[in-house]
Amino acid sequence: MQKPKNVSLLITVAALGYFVDIYDLILFNVIKLKSLEALGIVGQQQFEYEKLLFNCQMGGMLLGGILWGILGDKKGRVSVLFGSILLYSLANIVNAFATGIVDYSIYRFIAGVGLAGELGAGITLVAETMHREKRGYGTMIIVTFGALGAVLAATIGKEGENIARWLNGLLSVNLMGWQIAYLLGGVLGMLLLLMRAGAYESGMFESLHKTSTVPKGAFLSLFTERKRFVKYLNCILIGLPIWFVVGVLINFSHKFYAETFAGLEKQQLVADAIMYTYLGLSFGDLISGLLSQWFRNRKKIVLGYIIGIIVLVVVYLLRFDISYGQFNLLCFLLGSATGYWALFVTIAAEQFGTNLRSTVTSTVPNFVRGAVVPITFFFGMILNSAGAVTAAIVVGSVCLGLAFFATLAVPETFDKDLDYLETV
Repeated sequence: MQKPKNVSLLITVAALGYFVDIYDLILFNVIKLKSLEALGIVGQQQFEYEKLLFNCQMGGMLLGGILWGILGDKKGRVSVLFGSILLYSLANIVNAFATGIVDYSIYRFIAGVGLAGELGAGITLVAETMHREKRGYGTMIIVTFGALGAVLAATIGKEGENIARWLNGLLSVNLMGWQIAYLLGGVLGMLLLLMRAGAYESGMFESLHKTSTVPKGAFLSLFTERKRFVKYLNCILIGLPIWFVVGVLINFSHKFYAETFAGLEKQQLVADAIMYTYLGLSFGDLISGLLSQWFRNRKKIVLGYIIGIIVLVVVYLLRFDISYGQFNLLCFLLGSATGYWALFVTIAAEQFGTNLRSTVTSTVPNFVRGAVVPITFFFGMILNSAGAVTAAIVVGSVCLGLAFFATLAVPETFDKDLDYLETV
């Protein structure tokens, strides 16, 4: 068991890294229109390039989840933690100076690769380092604090031009708000690298590293044995409702509430919805983490949260005549109900042995993030023929149903000894 001081440092680095990770992930949605306008891309072309950039970022995250996960099992969790932070920080900095859609797309892809590694490495490292009965507190802190990165992204997105004017006058430069936003993410990430000296590997990985005959990071082995594959698939399905809420109900909140708040700019509506949802996510992750520790059970808490999502989705889609403040409160409550991201990733980490744990913990959340592509595709397809509410009901029912039964299917892992290997 490691010294508490060092465990605290690992949790701090992972939490701050995830804060910047979420900041960058959400930032693109907040400033994409302004950045494209600055590059001279407007109208229908803007819509097409917006999708291209998003797909480049998600493609990078899917590839990065696999690469960082395998590297984490082969080379170490700490190397991946700081390597991913370095990559997405550099990508953010150069992204601020994009001059066209080609280099912008490349930078978003590289950023996506970098963003894919930090959470899985951090959760794996903390889960393997902390006491088995207390590790839920560590993962709770990482995600609870990290989710607040979205609040910073939304704030910078709204106040970026004012900040840019102040900095331009102070430093005698000529930068736009969206450029400042990307540079801030890069600088914050680079500062985290200063904490590298005090971080170290978990004892479980060090033991594994000495066992050279055991296959490490064998990603394909997750698909070659039926029982292991079903367990892996269930781990992914548990997280679908989170990105249904964020990717559909919140990112497309103007499709549901633009008429209700006709005097409000669509971008402000979405930015505020994102901010209040992620405030709720942070609060929800705090509560779900505490409840899982108090009740010594992760599955029951996740099931309770899924039921809460169902109730709040119904309220959201009924579209009562509410004030803007009540709408923001509803977004906060939806975010709180989806605040089981820490539990979801922890459950995945606890399902598999040390030689596959990093691979699983990095790929599972990124496959769920990647699932937003088919989720939004089917939402858009049904939207065109049946309207936003019907589309959300159909897609949401599938996501919530799959998650509910997947949660029932996975074994409970609270207090599970993680010091074992998978036979691959």
